[in-house]
Amino acid sequence: MSTQGASPRREVRGRRDAAKVLPGDARAHNRSLVLQGLFDEGPMSRADLARHTGLTRVTISELVASLIDDGLVAEVGTRTESRQGKPATLVDLAPDGPVVIAIDLSGDHLVTGALVDLGGAILARQSKPIVDLQYAVADVIEVATALVGLSTRPVLGIGIGTPGIVDAAGAVVVAPNLGWENVELAKRVSSWTGLPTYVQNDANAATLAEGTFGEGDNNGLFLVTIGAGVGGGVLIDGRPLVGPLQSSGEIGHVVVEPDGPECACGNHGCLETYLSANALRQADEEGRRRAGQLLGTVITPVVTTLGIADVVFYGDADVLDGPVIEATRQALAFQTLPFVAQRIQVRQVARSAEHVLTGAAAHVRYQELGVV
Repeated sequence: MSTQGASPRREVRGRRDAAKVLPGDARAHNRSLVLQGLFDEGPMSRADLARHTGLTRVTISELVASLIDDGLVAEVGTRTESRQGKPATLVDLAPDGPVVIAIDLSGDHLVTGALVDLGGAILARQSKPIVDLQYAVADVIEVATALVGLSTRPVLGIGIGTPGIVDAAGAVVVAPNLGWENVELAKRVSSWTGLPTYVQNDANAATLAEGTFGEGDNNGLFLVTIGAGVGGGVLIDGRPLVGPLQSSGEIGHVVVEPDGPECACGNHGCLETYLSANALRQADEEGRRRAGQLLGTVITPVVTTLGIADVVFYGDADVLDGPVIEATRQALAFQTLPFVAQRIQVRQVARSAEHVLTGAAAHVRYQELGVV
């Protein structure tokens, strides 16, 4: 049931821009500055935190005391200073601090859930097949409730990554693969569990995870998810780019062949009908190459418009290795300026990395604590 693992918090963590949370609430903002500093830099003394955040030592002392009381921060030892005097006490994110319940709906008729700590380590798992789509929300609630029961630590909230278009309130506007339209997922799960619940598109969750915990360029990243469906996520300056329609990166339902196969969305010739994992497994080498070319054509305007140099394929290696990724590279090279083509990196991340789960957890962490 459970899997232990070291937190993927980076060994070398550069300073990031301060998170902007809860306008008008200076204390909450300052708390987020302290937490962000500890996440980025690791253990620091109170004097270090004052220098890092620009806050006064008195303010830092008050904030650290409050964060310790809330179980978010802990004293973790001392550091001997070069000059004589009392050794500095170091503080860091509490090793037994709150966890997040993360739910991944990107699998094929499957609800996958996990307990995830604030550093992105998966502590326990739970899953349930979706036998009937009309009861899929109930399946999500069942998995979330089971994970609440498994946790021995406070639960900060629930994060869900789902296919489809998700609005700002956490309602799924449309998800063809799940047969959903206007499903108030966040509201229903939160009402049942009593926990704050945040829903985002699964590709955005995976993109956030690659930028936060993985090797992705946090300043500019385009991640393409290839599984039961096809999606895309854009990360700019550490945050997913969703746009006013909440549909940024929804590339799977771009029509690439008007006379092509019928798609679950009702259109014909969507990119997803050529590039989904099932479609690729059924295709021969030429079919896979064609799918990669189509993908390259679809993402070229995104990459060139936003100036993104890091393009990541997220999916199963057996369908991405070989013709697909190579054809995408060639299409990007053919359709962009040499200056751009020479700087675009196209690479692959295995689905086993569980980016949707850790990205969903990172989204909750940002919403509740202001930590990116």
